Amino acid sequence: MRGIVKRKLRHIRVSLEKEVEADISTGFKDVHLIHRALPEIDLDEVSLETSFLGNKLTAPLVISAITGGTEEAKDINAVLAEVAEEKQIGISVGSQRIAVAQPETVPSFSIVRVKAPTTFVMANVGTPQLSLGWGATEAQMCIDMIEADALALHMNPLQEAVQVDGDTKYRGVYAKIKELSNDISVPLIMKETGAGIAWEDAVKMQEVGASGLEISGVGGTSWSAVEYHIAKEVGKKDMEYLGQALWNWGIPTAVSVVETSNKTTLEIIASGGLRTGVEVAKSLALGANLGGMAKPFLEKAVEGREALSEHVDHIIREIKVVMFLVGAKNVEELRMVPVVILGRTAEWLNRRGFDVDEYVTRT
Repeated sequence: MRGIVKRKLRHIRVSLEKEVEADISTGFKDVHLIHRALPEIDLDEVSLETSFLGNKLTAPLVISAITGGTEEAKDINAVLAEVAEEKQIGISVGSQRIAVAQPETVPSFSIVRVKAPTTFVMANVGTPQLSLGWGATEAQMCIDMIEADALALHMNPLQEAVQVDGDTKYRGVYAKIKELSNDISVPLIMKETGAGIAWEDAVKMQEVGASGLEISGVGGTSWSAVEYHIAKEVGKKDMEYLGQALWNWGIPTAVSVVETSNKTTLEIIASGGLRTGVEVAKSLALGANLGGMAKPFLEKAVEGREALSEHVDHIIREIKVVMFLVGAKNVEELRMVPVVILGRTAEWLNRRGFDVDEYVTRT
């Protein structure tokens, strides 16, 4: 397991120090909200309060999974959790696989609930672990470890395929997800890690018991890029080549939000390349319930609590002003405002059988 510790530290360092952004857009540049010159509401009327899987939040925002398992990760998680609690937004921990195998690392995860005693917290385990023998017992350990309100089961076939010694056994995973969803004590959220979710998979996920999705589409941090840099450092030429070749693989975030929200009734976190409050607002207008960010919050967290708190305030204020400018008093109204989808995103969706004109004619 020392290898896992080293890899987690590398992931943080590479994400902060190297170029790991995808070279293609999330699709949000093609998404346009309609400005209302006379919104007929006051800015002070706008409420960002919402709920996700029955949990109340003061804004439709979540700190997506970042880290855990090391002393450095504990410090980062403490800062993230303190701010999540202060702002009453959601937060997810990184993969807890290491904590099940090495109990001494549990505090790097449990610190999140210590620092965020009342807000929405997600546990996190990996789909590959199901194929390696994990079940409800281990998953419940991760839930109990942080008194989680939901469990994110992350899917990272791309990352595992380009990772040195990655776990790539995915056969029979739907049956295992169904069993898991029946046996754990909290709702199950299926979470991608940078390549998006197609509607065909989302429908199956709902059928086997998922309550929510975290899209994590292409357009932000590319985990293929992260693994490329790591493979280069350790001299694994074959994986270095593969990581670079698949740097931009996946479904753009905006496309994934439209596909999954149209074909399922799952509650959806839009993540993967979101960097601004405007993009969070666009995500909600396309059908998401929350917007999730990881790298922008990680960058501020390493600067300290004050820097992160200030940045979250900026994002929340930005969402509120956008809602004012489109005449939406609350999140429910924002999810029904007219949206113009153009360019590559519109072409992709049309080819996939979705009518983008339906978004324009909303009233």
